[in-house]
Amino acid sequence: MTQTQLKRLSDLCFVLGFLSILASIAIWFFTGGREPLTQAHAERFGIFVGLWAPTFFILSNRFSRYAEKTV
Repeated sequence: MTQTQLKRLSDLCFVLGFLSILASIAIWFFTGGREPLTQAHAERFGIFVGLWAPTFFILSNRFSRYAEKTV
């Protein structure tokens, strides 16, 4: 991979990290419903999607470092 491709991939992972956080909040807020079972499912699914954020941020950091090394 070229340095430009790695930098773009790093930027994409960074944006996906923030989108994961926003999606997690949106899932929890909009799919909650009124029944306790539906609310519990919305909370668990929101947490699951929110757990992707650290992975995307770590990948962004790694790709960025690797892009700097390939100079």
